[in-house]
Amino acid sequence: MRDALFRIERNTGFSIQSQIREMLVSAVLAGQLPTGVPLPSSRRMAKTLGVSRNTVILAYQGLVDDGYLLARERSGFYVNDAIRAGVVPDNMLQSNSRIIAKEPENPPDWTARFRMRPSEQVNLSKPKDWQSCPYPFIYGQVDQGLFPIAAWRECSRQALGRKGMDIWTSDSYTQDDPVLIEQIRTRLLPRRGIMVGEENIMITMGAQNALYLIASLIIKPDTVVAMEEPGYPDVRNIFGLKTDHIRSIAVDHDGLRVNDGELDGCDIVYTTPSHQFPTTVTLPMERRKALLADAAANDRVILEDDYEFETNYVSEPTPALKSLDCNDRVIYVGSLSKTLFPGLRMGYVVGAAELIDEMRAARRLMLRHPPNNNQRTTALFLSLGHYDSLVHKLHKAYRARWECLGVALDKHLPGMSQAPSFGGTSFWVTGPGNLDAEKLAEQALEEGVVIEPGHACFAQKPMPKNVFRLGFSSIPLERIEPGIEILARLIQR
Repeated sequence: MRDALFRIERNTGFSIQSQIREMLVSAVLAGQLPTGVPLPSSRRMAKTLGVSRNTVILAYQGLVDDGYLLARERSGFYVNDAIRAGVVPDNMLQSNSRIIAKEPENPPDWTARFRMRPSEQVNLSKPKDWQSCPYPFIYGQVDQGLFPIAAWRECSRQALGRKGMDIWTSDSYTQDDPVLIEQIRTRLLPRRGIMVGEENIMITMGAQNALYLIASLIIKPDTVVAMEEPGYPDVRNIFGLKTDHIRSIAVDHDGLRVNDGELDGCDIVYTTPSHQFPTTVTLPMERRKALLADAAANDRVILEDDYEFETNYVSEPTPALKSLDCNDRVIYVGSLSKTLFPGLRMGYVVGAAELIDEMRAARRLMLRHPPNNNQRTTALFLSLGHYDSLVHKLHKAYRARWECLGVALDKHLPGMSQAPSFGGTSFWVTGPGNLDAEKLAEQALEEGVVIEPGHACFAQKPMPKNVFRLGFSSIPLERIEPGIEILARLIQR
């Protein structure tokens, strides 16, 4: 009967030895293995699991080294009872589980206690199993085949080495890894024309964390915030938690309109000038200068979200608004999610030193600082040239997919989209007026095609239903046109 406790699964992405270790650790900590009875011999365990005996021996020995098991000569391996010291006794766990299973008799009224309900906001979403779909036109995700995992693993190994233990094991309070700050200051920002000192940069847990921190510091209940329409729904939701005065400024073929008086009375302007979210248009130089002049003349602050700055592989790079800013009115937000991977949650803010000081103090109250080991790994990845090599590889792959998707859309869905002049990793599609993109997404998913309905990007009511986004950063080149053919057939039907 005890042998039934022992089983492993193949093809899980973990080594057999790691799985055996996890299986035994779980059994020991759960009290499923008695301390006075030896574990199955290595030969018997290997037969039960269908693995090599040496693999079992190595797993057993590793658990002995870590104090989970005791090895007794000519007797076998036993559970070390000391490893469970401090664990709540089983009889108390059973009693507690019965209490937890009961309905609470007098619970608090959580609805009355909530000051806000973020869960009720409209958000972008994606299927949890999108990676298993053959045609994932999903935005903001990586193609794992393009990522240099060996280089990242080596940087991680160096970052976690004993030589740097004082860096990644300590609490830095408000400070960031100086090596990463220097790499951002000297490697990344000059590409956007931004030249600043280290006192003007702070690391964040992605752009989202940066935007929330900024909003928390400078948006008051009576602050009037202007943002693009359509625009980034997450930042609209952040602003909505801080003020009711959000003004939507319609985007045209050149991006945010500046000189028609719509910004009058606004305190803050949020914009994505390099690659407008989600329409992909680029704000021309004349409007950039006009926006900066308007901000200086009317005492406005500009929040520049340069979320996809490393994916310009089509046109000449346009300098960031921040690079043209002579008055410290632009707060620049950057992210490494689109070039490295979104799960890393690594971003940064560039702004006036006074603002950065306050952001550091506010961040300390939330999370202290992003994990030091991730900061140092990223710094090494940049300093050793792996980042530039990756960007070059991504540009080549994205250019091919950009061209392929553009041709496929012109062929199968003519007139519904325009190729982004910036490049980027997505197309914005406007279908027939009677199209319901949400229903289209449901039907497409049944055929393995993942698209993103775009209604959440609008503040206007009712939201347009005939728009959707097609990302191409994670779909193989050869699957782009077949996926568009399926979409075209569904739309026509």
